[in-house]
Amino acid sequence: MRRVSTIWLALVLLAAATAARAFDLQELQAQLSEPAVIRGEFRQEKHLRALPQPLVSQGRFVLARDQGLLWLLRQPLQQDYRITDAGVARRNADGWHMTDQQRAAAQHNRLFLAVLRGDSSALARDFDLQLSGTAERWQLALTPRAALLRQIFTQILISGGATPDRIELYEAQGDSTLLTLENSRVDDQLSADEHHDLTH
Repeated sequence: MRRVSTIWLALVLLAAATAARAFDLQELQAQLSEPAVIRGEFRQEKHLRALPQPLVSQGRFVLARDQGLLWLLRQPLQQDYRITDAGVARRNADGWHMTDQQRAAAQHNRLFLAVLRGDSSALARDFDLQLSGTAERWQLALTPRAALLRQIFTQILISGGATPDRIELYEAQGDSTLLTLENSRVDDQLSADEHHDLTH
């Protein structure tokens, strides 16, 4: 009886140790970079100190691991954006046109793309990263190290499971943004129109 109890105790301790094993940044990056394409809806709430209610916008997104991000704003107005390593383009009646970006805005968009791609090595260049949770439910806290980013953000919190579903940005001036990514669906390829929009 004592031997059975000892074996049982050993199995319980082994299970507890396995459950307590830390989910690390390398595993998170592998998990988030696995899908070739993610589609979904977004809701963004911009909380400004000067306004009693947040500014809310909604739309759809398409994230392609190797090409970039289509950010398709639908409310309160319709406007399509493309975010790639080359920068941000906006769609007009005659096609896509690169936007003029200040250095801080360009940094913000590179950061956003790295977050959605799960590129922790890129994030680690400018942030101290603290990961908690499990593969099924995790949170990544980013604290800026770079002087430029400290002028913009105090902290960024990203949480999710198989894909990111919540991003909170806290700005140095006291404003904040809450971005929720909903109904995310994973696919192995872009549609013909999506591929054209991301590559032309």
